[in-house]
Amino acid sequence: MQDATARFGSVDWATRGHAACVVDAAGQIVDQFTVDHTALGLATLVRHFQHQQVRRVAIERPDGPVVEALLAADLEVVVVSSRAVKALRTRYGLAGNKADRSDAYVLADCLRTDGHRWPALQTDTLQTLALRAAVRARKDLVATRVATANQLRAHLQVVFPAAVGVFAEIDSGIALRFLERFPNQDKAAWLSERRLAAWLQANAYCGRRPPGDLLQRLHSATSGVRGQAAEALAVVTLSLVRVPRTLAAEIAELEAHIREQLALHPDGPIFQSLPRAGSVRAAALLAEIGDCCARFPSSESLAALAGAVPSTRASGQHRVVTFRWACDKKLRDALVDFAQDTPRASPWAEQLYRRHRQQRKTHPHAARILTRAWINVIWRCWQDRQPYDPARHRGLQRVLASGG
Repeated sequence: MQDATARFGSVDWATRGHAACVVDAAGQIVDQFTVDHTALGLATLVRHFQHQQVRRVAIERPDGPVVEALLAADLEVVVVSSRAVKALRTRYGLAGNKADRSDAYVLADCLRTDGHRWPALQTDTLQTLALRAAVRARKDLVATRVATANQLRAHLQVVFPAAVGVFAEIDSGIALRFLERFPNQDKAAWLSERRLAAWLQANAYCGRRPPGDLLQRLHSATSGVRGQAAEALAVVTLSLVRVPRTLAAEIAELEAHIREQLALHPDGPIFQSLPRAGSVRAAALLAEIGDCCARFPSSESLAALAGAVPSTRASGQHRVVTFRWACDKKLRDALVDFAQDTPRASPWAEQLYRRHRQQRKTHPHAARILTRAWINVIWRCWQDRQPYDPARHRGLQRVLASGG
């Protein structure tokens, strides 16, 4: 039975200010106020909650200065997703209108009525939070690098089409050096097979294709812009070349930092022991799963948050099993990226993936099934704080014993 003196708080987070609300056990508003997003404002927020003897506070985001201030004051933080808040508004009006003060009340009142079903926020260690920031920053820079490479390719297809197909990757080191030396069609026309061979040797080309083949690619492509216009457009080409070069250097710096952090993390050996996890991929798994074992009391809870289990909807005789859209997408990306590469190193994973592909499932579907299977293994290793041991993996041993 709920304590009649209990008070429930909430914060509707915003960039410049935050609306807060406190309700009692009967759902009556006890206090409603707004604070600025400043040190003084957050101190006032905490002081109001403490004065009203609030123990649990609902908020829509799991991190940031507001959450840190609440946790530092020994308040229990309950995270309610924005999608859930949108649905909860219809309890208080069919129009579903949104306003900061009304959303704060919705959060506080629903914490009163439904809080027993909402777990408190379980925080990771500062070491894991720092690793998570580095992993996500690297992922963002990689996405930016892909976008800039596409921009460079689109530019070259207009002004210098021959340069697009010379090397396998437009933003590889050798391709960028080539464009710095030959940024337009006129300068590339100077090349002969002997000159190109000398340039490739001087720039440590891997030698995957002979100079004659590369020169043939240059000559067989559509001619680009020439003359004075080519000189002007070469300035744009050089600017676009410098961006992926800078991004590549920053990504390399972050990767070195990630490897260092992973080597110092107590859970690092657990995730690095997984097949084809390496360093960056292992760091992504650790960063997104975290190090708080209480957050995932079962492998099913981890799989559900990662969207690795289907969503079933049934009504009467109608039953539909669909893809689970509502999940932690960063966690799902990290797990699927790992799992879909494991068939190259694990006979068990290769057999499981091949069986589902033979059943005419698509690659994404088979990869999710494989991810779900790996989640059981990862969760067990993570909970036991033991690195992955192939000899103790029963599924793998059965496959090896059968010669499959």
